[in-house]
Amino acid sequence: MKRVVSFILVVLVTAGVMIGTSPGLLNSLKLGLDLKGGFEVLYEAQPMQAGQAVTGESLLQTAQSLEARINAMGTSEPEVTTEGTNRIRVRIAGVTNEAEMRAMLKKPAELTFRSAAEGDPAGIYSKVELRGEDFVENGATVVSNQLNQPEISIKVKDSAKFAEITKRLIGKELAIFLDEVPLSAPTVQQQLTDGTASITGSYTREEANKIADTINLGALPLSLTEKYSQSVGATLGQLSLQQTVRAGLIASVIILLFMIAMYRVPGLIASFCLILHTWLVLAIFYLGDFVLTLPGIAAFVLGIGMAVDANIITYERIKEEILSGKSIRSSMKAGGKNSFRTVMDANITTIIAGLVMFALGTGSVRGFALVLIVDIVVSILTNVFFSRFLLNLLIKADVIKKPKYFGVKESEIRAL
Repeated sequence: MKRVVSFILVVLVTAGVMIGTSPGLLNSLKLGLDLKGGFEVLYEAQPMQAGQAVTGESLLQTAQSLEARINAMGTSEPEVTTEGTNRIRVRIAGVTNEAEMRAMLKKPAELTFRSAAEGDPAGIYSKVELRGEDFVENGATVVSNQLNQPEISIKVKDSAKFAEITKRLIGKELAIFLDEVPLSAPTVQQQLTDGTASITGSYTREEANKIADTINLGALPLSLTEKYSQSVGATLGQLSLQQTVRAGLIASVIILLFMIAMYRVPGLIASFCLILHTWLVLAIFYLGDFVLTLPGIAAFVLGIGMAVDANIITYERIKEEILSGKSIRSSMKAGGKNSFRTVMDANITTIIAGLVMFALGTGSVRGFALVLIVDIVVSILTNVFFSRFLLNLLIKADVIKKPKYFGVKESEIRAL
C-alpha cells in the first residue's frame, strides 16, 4: 500500500509542477533568429594601419564593442562571439532595420578624447583633441597610486601635441568617448610634456580596467569585412516555429499512443516520463539562458527519439523474459539488467559524438551538439532511472500481476 501511495504522490506532484510552470516556461524561452527573424553576419577583422596585427585581445575587445553598440540601439540579447584568430560572428534576432544595423556594425570602434568647445553647454564636449591612433598600442595600463587606488596610465605617440593640449586644458575636463558613448571625463591637472599621463578618479579596479582596455582598443582599431550573412524575415521565422511545433505535437501524440498500445501500463509510465523529459529539457533551456534554434530543436527531437528507444529496448527485454515463462518480478529484474548496458552504451556513444561536435564545430553545429548532450543526459535520468523506479513501485506493490499489463498474451507464454 505504501508503494502505491508513493507512486501516486510522485506522479501527482511531478504533474502538478509541470502543469503549473509550463505556460510561463514556454513564454520565457529565447528564440534564435531562424525562429524569431533577424540576421547573422560573419566578419573578418583586419587592422586599420599597415604593419599592425590582429591580436586575440583586440579581437575580443572589438567583439565587446560591437555588443555594446547593438545594445545601445535597443536590440535585446545579441550574440557576439569570436571565432579563430580574426573572425567575429554576430547573431541578432528581432531586427527591424537590417540596413541600419549592418552599417553600424561595419564601422570601426572610434576612440576620442574631447574637450568643451566655446559655446558648449555644461557636460557637452564637441571638440576632438585626440583619436585612437594618437595613442601607443597597448600603452594604457592600470596601476595603483600611493593610496592603493587604481588609476589608468596612458602613453601618446606625439608628446609635443599632448603637451599643447594639456597646457591649454589645465583645470578643464578632457572627456573619453568610445563612438558617441562617454566613458569618463577626468580633469587635466597640469601640463604633461613626456607623453604620459595618469587618469585618476573614483574608479573601481574593474572600471579602470574597462577604460584601459577601451583606450587600447582605440589604439588598434579593426576594420570588418563581411564574409557570410544570413537573413530571416520575422514572418518566415514565425512560420518555421509554428510548423515545427505542429509537427512535434503530432509526432509526440503518435509516439505516446504507440507506447501505450504496445506496452500497456509500462507504456503509460514511459509516456509520462517522456513528457517529464520534455519539460526538464525546456526548463534547462530557460535556466541556462539557452537560445532555441532550428538545429537545437532537431537535436531535441533526436534526443526524444533516443528516449523512446531506451524504453522500447527495456520493455522488449522484459516481454521476452515474460514470454519465457518467468514471473513479472523476475522478468523485470532480468529484463532491466539485460537492457541497461545496451541502453547506456547507445547513450554514451551519442554523448561522445556530441562532445566531438561541440569541440570541433562552430556556430549552429556547437548549438546542436550542446542541446543533444543535455537531451541525452536528461533522457538517462527520466527514461532509464525514473521510469524503472515508477514501474518497480507498481510491480513490488503487486499492482501489475498479469502479463497482459505488459501487452503479453497468456497463450504466447512458453512453459518452463
